[in-house]
This record gives sequence, structure tokens and C-alpha cells, in this order.
Amino acid sequence: MGIFRTKSINPGEYGTLRKCLNAFDVTFMGIGAIIGAGIFVLTGVVSATHAGPAVLLSYVVSGLACIFVALSYAELAASIGGCGSAYSYAYAGLGEVIAWAIGWDLLLEYGLGISTVAIGWSGYVQNALTAVGIHLPALFLKGPFEGGFVNLPAVLVIALITFLLCLGVRESARFNTAMVFVKLLAVALFIVVASFHVDTKNWAVFMPFGWTGIMHGAALVFFAYIGFDAVSTAAEETINPQRNLPIGIIVSLIACTIIYIVVSALLTLVVPYQTLNVASPVASVLLQLHHPVVAACISVGAIAGLTTVMLVLYYGFSRIFLAMARDGLLPQFFAKVHPRTQTPVSILLGSGLVFAFIAGMTPIGDLAELVNIGTLAAFSVVCGGVLVLRRTQPDLHRPFKLPFGSVIPVLGITFCAYLMFSLPLITWVRFIIWMAIGLLFYFNYGKKRSVIGSESGPVASKA
Repeated sequence: MGIFRTKSINPGEYGTLRKCLNAFDVTFMGIGAIIGAGIFVLTGVVSATHAGPAVLLSYVVSGLACIFVALSYAELAASIGGCGSAYSYAYAGLGEVIAWAIGWDLLLEYGLGISTVAIGWSGYVQNALTAVGIHLPALFLKGPFEGGFVNLPAVLVIALITFLLCLGVRESARFNTAMVFVKLLAVALFIVVASFHVDTKNWAVFMPFGWTGIMHGAALVFFAYIGFDAVSTAAEETINPQRNLPIGIIVSLIACTIIYIVVSALLTLVVPYQTLNVASPVASVLLQLHHPVVAACISVGAIAGLTTVMLVLYYGFSRIFLAMARDGLLPQFFAKVHPRTQTPVSILLGSGLVFAFIAGMTPIGDLAELVNIGTLAAFSVVCGGVLVLRRTQPDLHRPFKLPFGSVIPVLGITFCAYLMFSLPLITWVRFIIWMAIGLLFYFNYGKKRSVIGSESGPVASKA
């Protein structure tokens, strides 16, 4: 079904993934990944330092960009399939070099995304424990760059997620669904309580940083929307992916965008935006409003919610890594799937050690900006892939096809490019360094061991 590269290794040689996810599962995967870091971590930081109350406009701008990109994802996910997400789409339409660059980019996006959310998760654990009178040693709550030794809660939660994903996708999906319900209840509780404390004076200066601040904020909160990309990595494990993946991608994005706008508006209406530059803004606001019990409940919901974000991002990372290993661009040792759990255990264990180290040692702000530029680059390529495949393979079976011809992919590319150029220069420098390292690795390793061969260009055939 869809496009498959004819020279790629047979996944069965290394073990196959389990096809067991339905439309409900993939939709909740999207919600599980999207609702989390944006509301529970980045909203306060972006409001206090970049956008002020106009952070809700930052979410509107990012949401519009994501709608265009999500529609492009939906078309390619239904047509191409596989577990490689934008990497596979780029391979089908743009060839191996571009595919490698996007795959390398996605590994950065997901890997640092997991570590970023783990740091936010740690902040909410600290707030929840403080609310009940438990104080952890400060030395084990921050990395060395912030005056501590290691962020131990962030390290431990990554270890927990690694173990859960190793058990199997069915078990992980059930856990995700349960935690999403807890997360949505927490968001609803915040909305109800905050509605009684609205003070319009907090919006007296709605755009303190101007339009530039809104756009920089949009580029940062874009991190909150990368969940629908993770949904597309579930194609190989989804029942009837041509139908269920577009549903999961589009429904989860629309629902979450509405929630983001409502919560960010309330957050800046109940307290001055300058007070929101903390790792756990929602719980902190409720403590300021003298609702310690509600703050504790919100913290529990946030902990559950951020756990699902890490779960889905980590899931997506492992599947993209698996797709690249199958193609020989990464060591094929990692293409092996455990025969009993049907999960890429070697990838999960190896990457878990790296993510835990990053989360334990690195400040959250530096990670978020680097993740976002990688996300925007990948999204631009996905939109470009739609345009290229429309020309090179016009007869390809497209169970879900974008309306309005090429307009939506072009708008997606335009929005993503604009947001990328709204990020600071240092973020671009870090991104370019990462991509240069990736290209060196490709030309010295991946190109020589590629199963398909870079000289074949865009190699694809209908299955």
C-alpha cells in the first residue's frame, strides 16, 4: 500500500513491528504529544520574555502554520506509509541526500524534544511535592549550568519511558490514552478555576514586545505542535493507515490548537505576564491565586501530560531511527526488532542513555529553540515533498488528497520559513553545525552503506 523503495531491506529480516493501532489510538497519540510542553512549560516562559499577553497570537500563528503542514503530512502519510515520517517522504520525492538531512534533523528534533519535556516534567514534580510539604535537595534538581549537580527527576522519568516503550506499542498506547484523560481533566480544572480570577488590567499592555516578539514567540511555541509529526511515524503499526492516520493528525491538531489559545489567554489574564518565567507556570499561577490543592491537582495532571509527550516523542524517534537503519544510513544493528515485544529495543536503550544525560545537564531554554528550527525545516520539506510528488508521480494513489491544489503546501512552506527566520542567530549557528556534522557522517558512512544507493535518486515504486 503506498510507495516503497524497491531496494530497501525487507523489514522481516530484522523483525516486524506490530500492526495494532486504530484511529482512536493515533488521535490520542497526537493529543498526548501536542498538549503538554506548550501549556505546561513554554507558555509562561514565552509570555514573560517574548510576547506578553499576545502569546495567544503566537499560538494562532503557529497553529495556522501547523494546519497547512498537517494537511500535507496527512496526504503523504496516507500515500507513502512506513515508520520514517518526513524522512520517508523526502526519500520518495527528493532522493537520499535530502532524506538523510531530514532524518538527521528529525533525530535532533525528537531527541532534544524529549529532553526538554523531561526538564519541564521535573519542574512540575518539584511543585507537586512542595505543595504537600516535601522539599528535594536543590543539588539534584538542576544541572551544573544552573548551579546544581544533576536534574535527577528528569533522568529518572526518561528511564521509566524507555522501559515502557520496550514493553510494546499496544501497552504504550493504552498507557498514553489513560494519561491523556488525566491531562485533559487537569486542563479543564485550570480553565474553570482561572475563569473566576480574570483581571483585564493584566492585558493593559497586550503587545509589550511588539509584532517581532509575537513572531519570535510563535517560533518558540511551535515546539508544542510537533506531536502530529509523531503520529505519522505510526503508519507501519496502524490498522488501515490510509484512513486512520489523516484522522489522527488533523483531529488532534485542531483540538489542541483551540485548547492552547484558551489556556494561554487565561494564564495572562489572571496574573501579570512578567511573573510567568518559571518551569511550571500553570501550577505556579494557581499557587499565586492561593489554590494550593488545585495547584497540586494541576501538577499531577501536568506530570501525566508531560509523560505522554515524552512517550510519543520517544516513540517517534525510535521509529525514524529504525527506518534509517533499515535503509543502511545508520548501523543496521539498530534495525533489529525484538521478537517478543516487537519493539526496537537496542535503539530505545542506547538513545535513552543519551537523552537522560542531556536532560540532567542542560537548561530548558537552549534546547527549545534548537528543537524548533529543526521541526520547521522538516515541516518545510514535507510540504515540498507534496509538490514534487504531485509532478513526478501524478498517478500515485492518494487516499487523502489536499484541496486547492498546491496552495496549502506553498502556504505551509511560507509560514515555516517565516518562523525560522524569526529565531535568533545563535539558533541558526547551532542548527548549521548539527547539519554539517550529519552530512560528514553521511558521506563517510551512510552513503557507502546505503541499501538503496544515493545515485538512484528518488527511488520509489507502488506496492
